[in-house]
Amino acid sequence: MTTEQYLKNLKVPTTKVDVVIDTDTFNEIDDQFAVSYLMASSDKLNLKALYAAPFFNHHSESPRDGMRKSYEEILRLLELTGRREFIPVTYKGSETYLPDEKTPVISDAAENLVERAMQYSSEKPLYVVAIGAITNVASALLIKPEIAERIVLVWLGGHGREFHDNKEFNLHQDIAAARVIFKSGTPVVQLPCMGVVSSFSVPYVELEHYLRGKNALCDFLVDRVRDEVASYSEGLAVSRVLWDVTAVAWLLNDDNKFMLARLDTLPVPEYDGLCAYDHSRLIQYVYHINRDTLATDLFMKLTGGKCFD
Repeated sequence: MTTEQYLKNLKVPTTKVDVVIDTDTFNEIDDQFAVSYLMASSDKLNLKALYAAPFFNHHSESPRDGMRKSYEEILRLLELTGRREFIPVTYKGSETYLPDEKTPVISDAAENLVERAMQYSSEKPLYVVAIGAITNVASALLIKPEIAERIVLVWLGGHGREFHDNKEFNLHQDIAAARVIFKSGTPVVQLPCMGVVSSFSVPYVELEHYLRGKNALCDFLVDRVRDEVASYSEGLAVSRVLWDVTAVAWLLNDDNKFMLARLDTLPVPEYDGLCAYDHSRLIQYVYHINRDTLATDLFMKLTGGKCFD
């Protein structure tokens, strides 16, 4: 890939593009919003496949369990939205994290991404929206390094450059995988969490006001948020950061209406929770989110334009 083409691929696409999404859907409640937002943006985004990513926290017993629960949550969303046509292109991902920076974790998701990406080119890339641990994508790059020039990776991972550490959940689960993708040569758009995407906070009362009662999907999403925040928010004025929505929104970011980004140096995550930088290469780094504009677009699409009725 020429430098000119590499830099071109770091820009928001101006035409309708093919997209796959890699998601730890059961980890929190923002993945469900992101997947729904992507499907509701079919005028610009042509969804080709969905991959379940591993995660391990209080919602799972292991990365394998997290991946399987995420896979089941994707299917639940597809049934709820009546988008059963995507069930055959929904794939289970990695059951473990990378053992090192050279060994892929073989999974249906990684193998499908390899096969699918090889049908594209640097001039017409496949866009990979990743909103969980990056194991599946890193494994695909290790299986077939040639796909690095055939995809554009939009990843929500890591923290803002002014933050005191880089121990962000998606990145820190599989640091080896994060190092693989940043070193792979693929164009990367990074949406950092703390200090950047953390500003996309939506009050629970706002979700109730704009989404409740509009359709079955909206009620499902609001209920998911209600159940999640009930576990830690008693007595508090509650808002939730819908982190993963922003990764989808980057692909829709005409005229910088949803966020601002800049070319910046390539990060190299370290195993101690900090980050080094490779000044010989560039990524697209999102540094500001336009919260109200993005929230409005999200609510409009989820409700079919009825959020202000």
